[in-house]
Amino acid sequence: MDRRSFVISSTAATAATLLPGGTFAQDAANYPSRAITFINPFPPGGAADVVGRPFAAVLEPIIKQPAVIDTKAGAAGAVGAQVAANAKPDGYTLLLHIVSISGFSEVDKLFGRQPKFTRADFIPIARFIADPCVLIVNDQTPYRTLKEFADDAMKRSNEIIFSSSGLYGALHLPMALYLKAAGIKLRHLPTNGGGPALTALIGNNSQALVSSIAACLGQIKGGKARALASFGAQRSRALPDVPTMKELGYDIEFYLWVGLFAPKGTPEPIVTKIRDFTRAAVMTAKFKELMANIGQDVDYLDQAEFRAFWDADAKRVEDAVRSIGRAEG
Repeated sequence: MDRRSFVISSTAATAATLLPGGTFAQDAANYPSRAITFINPFPPGGAADVVGRPFAAVLEPIIKQPAVIDTKAGAAGAVGAQVAANAKPDGYTLLLHIVSISGFSEVDKLFGRQPKFTRADFIPIARFIADPCVLIVNDQTPYRTLKEFADDAMKRSNEIIFSSSGLYGALHLPMALYLKAAGIKLRHLPTNGGGPALTALIGNNSQALVSSIAACLGQIKGGKARALASFGAQRSRALPDVPTMKELGYDIEFYLWVGLFAPKGTPEPIVTKIRDFTRAAVMTAKFKELMANIGQDVDYLDQAEFRAFWDADAKRVEDAVRSIGRAEG
């Protein structure tokens, strides 16, 4: 073989390893060959955390590799999302996130900032749950109904404090929509996530909070919090005595869903494997039992259905961000 033929042959062989039939296919065949990291963009105790950790525990024996939850909290979930968006798209860094992932770029645009990432930076894999939010107050308040709460807020404008998971976060948006509909004003205490927001409520640093049912059901059952209204289309099976916002005259629905995402550019064969093992884990009796223990029904959507849902839900979230406008606190 002459030198020219050798160069051409070597170049062709190198190129072949970059094609679907080469290295990528080999990586997919061996995937996963090491630990998978699932980024949780919120502090412990939030919806992504209380759903993600049971998922990881059920997943490990299926993939026969460690499933590691890595908390990257901050900016109402934007910090962890940015880490995931910038991660190597090889299937070993995935993102657990919630409804608020849909609004970050709209918030950036609202303030004239270049978005750090957009929805196009992620591949939706699956939705685990879609939890109707619930407005709760702590046991140190006198409110037994939403009307009592609203009447007092009307008398004491901007005195009652509500906590949230952060500005424009998943727990700020539904509360802001309710306040706008009710024509009342509360003081806002943003925190770094659903867990800290609930801690603030229980410690009476705030008096009200919109939370996922999964994250706050234990406090409700323990008598530390009272649910005044849910944001679902129907009453929650976990809280059958709690009326919906629509029953109480407010045309508001809001769900805190938890989904799994891969960074843009993850090879399709690996995405398929992620989708397959995710579905296998979520469909186990053990995962459903663990969710039931926190008052949560599995509401699974596979990739195609989740993508369609996310597209529609994102429009609602973006509309909510625009309706709130430039909030400073």
